[in-house]
Amino acid sequence: MFGAYDIPFKIVNEGLVFSIENDGELNHYMRDYHGDTLDKYIFSVKNKILIHPVEPLNIPKEITSNFLIEFSNTLMVEPQGVKTIYLKFPIEIGIFISGKKNIEIIDILSYMPQKFSLYGDPRNGIICKYWYSEIYSTIPAVNPFQEGVMELIVRNTTNRWAELTQAVFNAYGMKIYFSKDLVSMKADIKILGEEIAETYFINSPIKTGMKKSMELYTVRNLLVSTTRFVMEWGI
Repeated sequence: MFGAYDIPFKIVNEGLVFSIENDGELNHYMRDYHGDTLDKYIFSVKNKILIHPVEPLNIPKEITSNFLIEFSNTLMVEPQGVKTIYLKFPIEIGIFISGKKNIEIIDILSYMPQKFSLYGDPRNGIICKYWYSEIYSTIPAVNPFQEGVMELIVRNTTNRWAELTQAVFNAYGMKIYFSKDLVSMKADIKILGEEIAETYFINSPIKTGMKKSMELYTVRNLLVSTTRFVMEWGI
């Protein structure tokens, strides 16, 4: 389903139906997912539709740019140790229209349940989009329209054993890639102390031949001061 499409087109996939039809110089966009509908007209000519996986922060609405993955088990990392693990993350699907001069998002949807959590102190902590994932030593099988795979490089820069139970990311730094059967991204977490770590994303796919997805904050011309996240309230 991911890729570029000429107008008109129609896609039916796992309970989701969406289409764009020509009506003169207007394009009529319609989407239905189990009764969740969207119907709009778009005035644009000589364009394509792009369907890409996007940062999982937009549904039901943009509340936070922070994304927390809780691990199914504690990961122990030896002093100065480096370990690569794989995690799953939820997919949101962005529908873009590519016109003569720019690209605009027209719809975002997801097959996955939406949850939020608080990282840190109840009074001063931060709201995060929440996800729970098993830890994998190899790339797990996923439905690419529901979940992606994150390759996470864990670096313990301390001289003590470290226990890692979660990772929090600034999702504005996500670099998502996709192919026919996989959505992926790479990230790095540096353990700096017993309760402190820093996370950031790596701009490369986990398999060769994957295509880079559109970045929503770039399309929306948002100014982003940093794409890293410092975990100061526990790891």
